[in-house]
Amino acid sequence: MEKLFSYGTLQMEHVQQETFGRKLQGKQDALIGYTLSEVKIKDKAVIKVSGTDIHPILKFTGSDADLVEGTVFEVTTSELQQADDYEVEEYVRVAGNFKSGNTAWAYVCAATELTRQ
Repeated sequence: MEKLFSYGTLQMEHVQQETFGRKLQGKQDALIGYTLSEVKIKDKAVIKVSGTDIHPILKFTGSDADLVEGTVFEVTTSELQQADDYEVEEYVRVAGNFKSGNTAWAYVCAATELTRQ
C-alpha cells in the first residue's frame, strides 16, 4: 500500500468515489515545510468531479514552522496512478515529511518544485 496525503478535494467522499470507486480510510496528519495557496483549475472534467474551479495547492517553504493539515490515506499502487490522472498539470507528486514522523506522497505546486531543484 502507498500513503497519499490530501489537503483538498481528494478528501471529499464524492471525489474519492469518482476517482477510486470507493471511500478512502485515512488519518489526520500535517505536512511540514509547505503553505497553502489556491490555483484556478481549467480542466472541465476535474471541475465537474470536484464541483469547483478553485483548488487548494501547496507551496514549498522549507520551514519546519509551516504546516498544512490534511489526511493521509492508504491507497493501492493503481489508485495512486488514478490520483495522478485526476490531478492537473499545476500539481506534481512528491514525497513529503509529516508531523507524525511518517512520509507520504503529496501533490504540490509544480512551479515551486521546479524552482527548488
